Amino acid sequence: MYVVTVRFKVFPHYLQEFFLAMHQQASDSLTLETQCHTFDVCQEIGNPNTIFLYEIYTTAADFQAHLASAHFQSFSKKVAPWVESKVVELFEKSDNEK
Repeated sequence: MYVVTVRFKVFPHYLQEFFLAMHQQASDSLTLETQCHTFDVCQEIGNPNTIFLYEIYTTAADFQAHLASAHFQSFSKKVAPWVESKVVELFEKSDNEK
């Protein structure tokens, strides 16, 4: 499995709008992309302008398809002015079974 984490720092005056758009993006990803298995939206305790995403896709190619999707492209363009910073990290999920 392919794991993506994203840490956004959102400008405070856009936080409400960002959350509405982000929750719609999470819903669209889970509904429209059969290879998107998890899309969690989290808010940092004590620092509400920091938003953390945890996403799981079957493969790296599935994540690339997500990035190319119309719903992601629209979301990304919409929220870009609301975001102070964005850090994306990519992982492969380790299998615990031996």
